[in-house]
Amino acid sequence: MAQVLEFKLPDLGEGLTEAEIVRWLVEVGDVVAVDQPVVEVETAKAMVEVPCPYGGVVTARFGEEGTELPVGAPLITVAVGAPDSGAPAAAEGSGNVLVGYGTSEAPARRRRIRATRPQPAASVAVDAVAPAALTPPAPAPAAPASSATSAPAAPAVLLPDGPVPVISPLVRRLARENGLDLRELTGSGPEGLILRADVENALRTAVASDRAAQTVPAAPAAQAVPRPNGSAALDGGRRIPLKGVRGAVADKLSRSRREIPDATCWVDADATELMRARAAMNAAGGAKISLLALLARICTAALARFPELNSTVDLAAREIVQFDQVHLGFAAQTDRGLVVPVVRDAHARDAEALTAEFARLTEAGREGRLTPGDLTGGTFTLNNYGVFGVDGSTPIVNHPEAAMLGVGRIIPKPWVHEGELAVRQVVQLSLTFDHRVCDGGTAGGFLRYVADCVEQPAVLLRTL
Repeated sequence: MAQVLEFKLPDLGEGLTEAEIVRWLVEVGDVVAVDQPVVEVETAKAMVEVPCPYGGVVTARFGEEGTELPVGAPLITVAVGAPDSGAPAAAEGSGNVLVGYGTSEAPARRRRIRATRPQPAASVAVDAVAPAALTPPAPAPAAPASSATSAPAAPAVLLPDGPVPVISPLVRRLARENGLDLRELTGSGPEGLILRADVENALRTAVASDRAAQTVPAAPAAQAVPRPNGSAALDGGRRIPLKGVRGAVADKLSRSRREIPDATCWVDADATELMRARAAMNAAGGAKISLLALLARICTAALARFPELNSTVDLAAREIVQFDQVHLGFAAQTDRGLVVPVVRDAHARDAEALTAEFARLTEAGREGRLTPGDLTGGTFTLNNYGVFGVDGSTPIVNHPEAAMLGVGRIIPKPWVHEGELAVRQVVQLSLTFDHRVCDGGTAGGFLRYVADCVEQPAVLLRTL
């Protein structure tokens, strides 16, 4: 007798409460093995392949690609012990608790094997997969035509006047911040579950109603129509949801601006000798050394001299926490937006090891393979915005860190060198820092040391 098991979207770690289905890796009727990835989802941190802890025949999928699901919502159901699955009659599973984005180890991608079915079926009822062998659970209510099957009832949030079917705390917060009563909404999710899209649609409807109720003189077609938040936008403008990586970046930058009293100082430096040193290192043979790796070595040496900037502020305890290790974040632009991968224990790596780790994390970011662990835990950030062809910037501190060093492009400029005017390779360095952890003297000392190392790399050798 086959057993039908339901696999729900697991806790993906780092406080994430929902994920968007990017791509299904299996179809109804496929045979899956234990810990085989079944779906690719995007969280606010990274793109993740989710493995299923059961082996058997896929009997149902919940959610189309592009759908957002809360943690705990059903993903698929698997018939364990079906004759076509090759699994034993007893429940087959990995036994691992899915926390993060995988189980005990990353399994190899497996070729999909389609189970033999007596006839094509638009429905994913268990009987359509193996009519003679499977005994499905109690019949589920009929699903809408656009849904694969009905999902179990979502947990309800109890409000004074009765239960409201909503799981995600983000949905509740969005409604609360906009003064929307969830009791008045009808959810579009399984069993009436209220999704974020329902709240956003309700808010758009409310805005449209307010605008229709206003009696204003006719305006030219090109005149902007005021929005409730005070901004102006032309009718027919395109709205882009702040979600996924873009939404996470927006939330983090907003929090940094709200909580951190930051200040910025900057200095121009002659990077001619640093560029010569790099060229000499790369001409000596062996692995090539990147400029970013040399700047990272300078940063870690500077943080050893000025540890105040390798810290964070614990607001609850009203304490400054200084870290012994330097976990160095670096800003990387990808097709999915700005990400900040973290090089662990950067202070313990030489230039060659740093070059290799920067390359690995950058490639993973471009391919969407960064894990939540790759994007969290930084203590200081290095931002090389010179790759965009700009000279300077005032970086926003990467909350909850205390400082960020920005590096502009290195270009030939007139410079007084050894008392004479010469053309030198000049770069602008910017330091944005949390004024709660130190004053300008410390920040200036850090930045001056960095500039001295850029101008005279031998300074770094003397202090190592």
